[in-house]
Amino acid sequence: MSPWRNLIIDVWGALSYKPAFQLASEGRSGRLPGHTGASWIPEADRRRLAAYTVLSAYDSNQAAALLSGDGEDRREYGDASLVVDQTLSHLLGETQQIVVDGAEDDTSTQEREALLREWAQAEQLRMRMQHAERTAVLLGDTVYLLAWSRAKVRPVLKTIDPGFYFPVLPDGALDADEYPQRVHLAWEVPEDPVSRRKGILRRVTYELGPIGDDNTTRTYPWSRQPTTVTCYLTDAEWDLDQVDRTGDIDALTLSNARIRANTDGEVLNHLDLQLDFIPLVHVPNTINGAEHYGQSSLLSTAQLLDDLAAADTDSQRASATTGSPIIGLSGARLPVDRRTGNPLPVQVEPGMVWPLGDSGQLSTVDTSAQLAELRAYVETLRDRLSVVTRLPGSVLGTVRPSEVPSGYALQLSFGPLDAMVRSMRLAREAKYPLLLKMVQRLYQLAGVLPPGENPRATIAFGAYLPTDLSAALDLVARGVQAGVLSLETGVRLLVDAGFPIEDASLEVERIRASAALSAPQRPASGTRVNEEESEPG
Repeated sequence: MSPWRNLIIDVWGALSYKPAFQLASEGRSGRLPGHTGASWIPEADRRRLAAYTVLSAYDSNQAAALLSGDGEDRREYGDASLVVDQTLSHLLGETQQIVVDGAEDDTSTQEREALLREWAQAEQLRMRMQHAERTAVLLGDTVYLLAWSRAKVRPVLKTIDPGFYFPVLPDGALDADEYPQRVHLAWEVPEDPVSRRKGILRRVTYELGPIGDDNTTRTYPWSRQPTTVTCYLTDAEWDLDQVDRTGDIDALTLSNARIRANTDGEVLNHLDLQLDFIPLVHVPNTINGAEHYGQSSLLSTAQLLDDLAAADTDSQRASATTGSPIIGLSGARLPVDRRTGNPLPVQVEPGMVWPLGDSGQLSTVDTSAQLAELRAYVETLRDRLSVVTRLPGSVLGTVRPSEVPSGYALQLSFGPLDAMVRSMRLAREAKYPLLLKMVQRLYQLAGVLPPGENPRATIAFGAYLPTDLSAALDLVARGVQAGVLSLETGVRLLVDAGFPIEDASLEVERIRASAALSAPQRPASGTRVNEEESEPG
């Protein structure tokens, strides 16, 4: 059979060389833990879940456990985790700030911006973004889920493991951003022998459908046009021994399921959420055209990380023989076991003396040259890792800032990183405005915000490259003074440059207030300026 017959080119194809990934993606038993081969997993999602498990193993220094041979003594020194953390740090930048269009000039929009920032602080948005975006960088995807909390009187935000995310994508969809009409969140709860609880499969389904059975119309606060669409929520669980005879996650029947209820006692069986959208946002790590899922920042480096781990292992073994060299003795009087008469094992210790005969010799095996070559090979692999990940050596810690010939050379080294971060932020350009739009709509549904169309709100990521603050300040000052930059634009540039400005709109107001106080007071028209000149002659 031709090897090309089994070739699959997709987002996760870079891991096809791993036997454990291949077995799990085909639904066969292998070394991968978890439910990657469970019968309820759709065949189209098996490769994705297998890739998630392999990538997580790299991040936790456990990739050696997936080797077909014995990988117990394989050294892994956290290179994968370093790549993920550094990529995440530059992706998010120094700050993450909610910005609403028009907040500089409109009071009501400023109040809306303040409400969203209060919500972000209450929901610990920055912390949740750190967790969610690290998952996206590592696995290629992350998922946010919103729901209205009656107890907290605000939308609550959760981050969802992408391994629990099973969208029912339209057949033949060519647009990766096409929103699915039905989404499942599903996971297994393992059995508990102590309480004799069986293993459970839980599935939470969000589905868009007609209102009622007679296409009833409804007008939502954010739209003037009536619609017949609403979102339904179903939360059910099955015993795993029943799932095996049912089918994949989208075909499970509710006839043998247990329907769950929420904290208010509502039965979650086709519950009308009074929304015309699914309150879930899927964020891919990269732009992949027609692919719905993103690509992990580690995928292209998998084989390189394997080679680096192998080189580190060989280097460690060589350092052991260099630090404790192999010694050969001849003509030496070695200690003897009095009971058996056999020579006792000899240990090399500081200050030890071996008496040698007239023809006695001592020789050692010097492996320092091999160790030096291995260390040079490791450095070569790290340089290649820097190139492939587009993280310069100064970011990965392999180049000291003092070793850079000039600031201009350092700035040039950030070129690939700059292009990568811009591309990754572009993949998120429509996702965070969508998330904040949903937050505003939930507030409208609760009557906190007035009805009507919501202004665009987004999360602005801060600077991620070293910036000459004095040069940026001088540029903005000259631009505003010359009239080629507005004060609002100038403050935005200062925020992007890394100045500690928490609220751009408030900073503009402070600057204008300070300028008004320091400006000389001009007399009103008709006021007598010089009493002597005004007196009659």
